[in-house]
Amino acid sequence: VQLQASGGGLVQAGDSLRLSCAASGRTFSNYAMGWFRQAPGKEREFVAAINRSGSSTYNVDSVKGRFTISRDNAKNTVYLQMNSLIPEDTAVYYCAAGTYPLRLGTEGDYKYWGHGTLVTVSS
Repeated sequence: VQLQASGGGLVQAGDSLRLSCAASGRTFSNYAMGWFRQAPGKEREFVAAINRSGSSTYNVDSVKGRFTISRDNAKNTVYLQMNSLIPEDTAVYYCAAGTYPLRLGTEGDYKYWGHGTLVTVSS
């Protein structure tokens, strides 16, 4: 499956952004989807994930209450709504797809990756 992330940009602290990740090539609803991010000088980390139907989501503690992952299987797209952004959210954000069995928060369990979209939050 091919993944194309979009929606990044430069925003101020407190602003919102919505990232999108469009999938093509395979049956989108067969895949769990995740968002990961890599800040400058740091390793890539898990942000949020959603199961195949969209009925279950999982977020890292640092974004709980601020970020929401969702998906539209009819549009082959997964979203990451990011509210109350802080400078520490500055990173390249990647979407990823994986099939079960997988651990939603484990980077190595995702087989397909997009190229990433840059989010910069200024203070």
